Amino acid sequence: MICEVNMSQKDQQILKQFYNCCILRDGKILNEDLWVRDGKIVNPEKIFYDEKIKPNIRINCNGALISPGYIDLQINGGFGIDFTHNVNNVQEGINKVAKKLLEFGVTSFCPTLVTSPSETYHKIIPNIKRTKGGKHGATVLGIHLEGPFISPSKKGAHLECHIKQFEKGYKSLTDMYGSLENVSLITLAPELPNTQSVIIELCKRNIKVSLGHSIANLKEGEEAVKNGASFITHLFNAMLPFHHRDPGLVGLLTSDQIFPGRIIHYGIIADGIHTHPAALRIAHRTHPEGLVLVTDALSALGLEEGVHQLGQLKIEIRSGRAYIAGTDTLCGSTAEMTKCVRHFKEVTGCSIVEALEAATLHPAKTLGIEKTKGTLNYGADADIVMLDNDLELLSTWISGECVYSKHKCCR
Repeated sequence: MICEVNMSQKDQQILKQFYNCCILRDGKILNEDLWVRDGKIVNPEKIFYDEKIKPNIRINCNGALISPGYIDLQINGGFGIDFTHNVNNVQEGINKVAKKLLEFGVTSFCPTLVTSPSETYHKIIPNIKRTKGGKHGATVLGIHLEGPFISPSKKGAHLECHIKQFEKGYKSLTDMYGSLENVSLITLAPELPNTQSVIIELCKRNIKVSLGHSIANLKEGEEAVKNGASFITHLFNAMLPFHHRDPGLVGLLTSDQIFPGRIIHYGIIADGIHTHPAALRIAHRTHPEGLVLVTDALSALGLEEGVHQLGQLKIEIRSGRAYIAGTDTLCGSTAEMTKCVRHFKEVTGCSIVEALEAATLHPAKTLGIEKTKGTLNYGADADIVMLDNDLELLSTWISGECVYSKHKCCR
């Protein structure tokens, strides 16, 4: 990248022009420049015809593709940090992961806490606050609580001794978690008694509800969606397998009971391990507009192969896979988002636009923040990544500032 700087306009907020690039906007890759001011994407027509000013800084992108920054809605930690079990150094752990995620093009994320005893939630939740990203790290969009209100039959790596029921309805939830102020998304099993009333209460509070770690049938899933649930946690994993007489939660992708115009989004782990390429193709071709790439990354992300004591579990990393030590039970991913995007495109044969929107626009829509995140529309936050022709990451930017570069970063 090459910068041309003109600081003569002292009375103006700094205006940046990214040129010699393509940009992803409105479902198309366009040969256009990107204009940024005060951390927001701006309309150049107003600059040309109304303000009649020139940019303070011109950045030559050398033919790069500019996409919105990646958004990860399900990440349990990384680089030795486990969000759930890092009770004594919560903010330090969040900061470390947020900083390292910039190297993978992630500009926003939801730290995910798995099934735990109540005292763990009461200690951690108040200390993971929504924060604005920058050179210090990616934006924290709020917490994703995955459990403990899940099915013991589909617990995966969650500890069964901590799994709970909604015995007191919504009060069971507040007793378990304490404050929900910093929470954006909750995964629960819709077949549990009293779950439907809990879903209604959560949606009233603008907390998104995801269905997962579940043995629910399709009818139970449809009822949950009618009551406000809008997401499915890591499709195919930790749920009943598809059956032709009752497809379970997978059937929500084509259900005729979903209100017209309503999109059910679903997370999928495209790491080449958790989901077979054929399953990725089925999901994509069936319901492409709902597909959201998630990493479900563990604290083992970025660590070497071998056995690691991570929180309450010993995790063994073998051939890039993370298992509960001594077993063949997968317990999360060690993949990072840039790899997931490339793998998803490769095995599905989808377009570059579809691959990128699965990691940008779709997760933003899941949280209802698509006016500011996951898009390059005018007025949106200038959280972007620059990519080469193979979708390899070149640099990461938050609010129009370079926060990571594979080579020399233009600041």
